[in-house]
Amino acid sequence: MAKKFYGVGIPEFDVSALTGKLIVVEGCDGAGRSTQVSLIKNSLEHSGFPVTEVQMKQSELVGKELIEIMKGNVLTPQTMSLLYMTDFADLLENSILPALKAGFVVVSDRYIYTIIARHVVRGIDQTWLKNICSVALVPDLVIYLNAKPQTLAERIFHKYGTLNYWESGMDISTKNDVFENFISYQKLLHKQFLQMSKEYKFISLSSEAEPMEVFSYIEPLVLKLMK
Repeated sequence: MAKKFYGVGIPEFDVSALTGKLIVVEGCDGAGRSTQVSLIKNSLEHSGFPVTEVQMKQSELVGKELIEIMKGNVLTPQTMSLLYMTDFADLLENSILPALKAGFVVVSDRYIYTIIARHVVRGIDQTWLKNICSVALVPDLVIYLNAKPQTLAERIFHKYGTLNYWESGMDISTKNDVFENFISYQKLLHKQFLQMSKEYKFISLSSEAEPMEVFSYIEPLVLKLMK
């Protein structure tokens, strides 16, 4: 599949120079994204392919600043969406594209779809979001990991002992019950991901099972892509 951007992309950038593959793993917190990213990376490296991982809030430009700002729980939805997009654009230009140009497989833990879903449910216009996200490169494979909100909450509690303010949608809720807000917010996110799945050609998989069982469905898709 010939590489292309969703919209204008990076000005004057020659996508024909990109010989690597871009694989995206999407899903809400607790869906098992990081585990599957690691398994994909290990499988590809075992097969002899050079692989690099990327994730949001990792850019040199604003990654650390975004993490620190979000601790204050004071960002407006539009400001947050612009910061996330700045983070993504820097990651794309300085990490993803150079790696693809060098022939690496890039496995991305989340992509523009999370930015769109999170901010549509916060009232930001979807057309505006898609326009600012049109700088993104179209991935070669997008896997969406789907789990029930209750499962996500249990996994997060087991790992961290608490639920995240932003992942519970506390900034857009009038209720004080974090667990109730988390369930409601995750349902809204899932609805957005389902709506995007056809447009962006996601492969949707349940991640309710054990990680290796989930990976047994993912690995053939990844290896087929590399043929």
